[in-house]
Amino acid sequence: MNKNISLVIPTYKEKDNIQPLVTRLSAALADYKYEIVIMDDNSGDGTEELVNSLSEKFPVRIVVRRDKKGLASAVVDGFGHANSDIIVVMDADLQHPPEVVPSLIKAIYEGADVAIGSRYVEGGGCEGWSALRRIMSKGAALISHLFLPSTRKIKDPMSGFFVIKRDVVTEANLNPSGFKILLEILMLGKWKSAVEVPFMFVTRSRGESKLNAKQQLDYLRHIYSLMQRTGELVRFIKFCIVGGSGVIVNLGLYTLLTRYGGFTPIDATSGGLLSGNIALTISIETSIITNFVLNNFFTFSDRNTGGIASFFKRLLNFNLICVVGALIQIGVTNLFAVVFGFYDIVSVLIGIVIAFLWNYLLNNFLTWKK
Repeated sequence: MNKNISLVIPTYKEKDNIQPLVTRLSAALADYKYEIVIMDDNSGDGTEELVNSLSEKFPVRIVVRRDKKGLASAVVDGFGHANSDIIVVMDADLQHPPEVVPSLIKAIYEGADVAIGSRYVEGGGCEGWSALRRIMSKGAALISHLFLPSTRKIKDPMSGFFVIKRDVVTEANLNPSGFKILLEILMLGKWKSAVEVPFMFVTRSRGESKLNAKQQLDYLRHIYSLMQRTGELVRFIKFCIVGGSGVIVNLGLYTLLTRYGGFTPIDATSGGLLSGNIALTISIETSIITNFVLNNFFTFSDRNTGGIASFFKRLLNFNLICVVGALIQIGVTNLFAVVFGFYDIVSVLIGIVIAFLWNYLLNNFLTWKK
């Protein structure tokens, strides 16, 4: 593989960081033939003039987007301006250390299709982050892992610091929003091997952070958009439909057993606790079995591989997960019915909703894993 490298760097009002960034990249990439493509969202702060002056000494050029905004879309546009088959994507704010770029490129040389600068593998980290920001970042990664299966092998799918082979995105219909371009590539790009390289995400020393509440909402909209475009939203709706049938079985059987089958409804009396929970357990297990069969052949039909042994293995796995869900349902139901004094049918419904979310996320992640 040749040593021609393109770096695509989106900017908006990052003038103070451009010169030190370009200088440090020059030192880090001394052994490579490279180009730096600055994709600027019409900052109007002198970035264009600065880059043009730096181009006399360094292989850097600027593309000013005067009718578009957004980091992720700037990167996608930058792919079209990059001349090399190995493309580095990084921020201009120096929070992505230029000295790590050769390690990412090396991972591509060694066979990876995508090399990700990762904060969450051994050796990586975040300098100066508050506990709240760490929780928010981890939570965003968890949302990605739960709802976008192709990201589950990646510990830091939120990273904005990565290297790809051009073939990964050549045929991908990328339509990102917000900041998280890597999510778009992982879900829609053509890749087999991804490697995470540790780096320390450092504190910004110049300029202002672009992270705000709007960007967090954009992230959730992006997750929803990717679920739509990859079919995961349809899968979730199917699971909801099956779950709805399970609610009918669960609640219906509980009602039949406690109103007509001789079992006592759940209440604070010792008889009500024992008899009502036996009826609840029977109704839960019946709904678990019917839900599994429907999900196996309807919701996850594309992942329904293997013979009869695989079928029963999935059934066992589904049961184990749903048993925990059942315990959650029983606990929540008793909390609302016994402790808070809610009507027992309402309490059962609250327990069903919470257990449903648990069952979907865990079974999507484990029973019918991609």
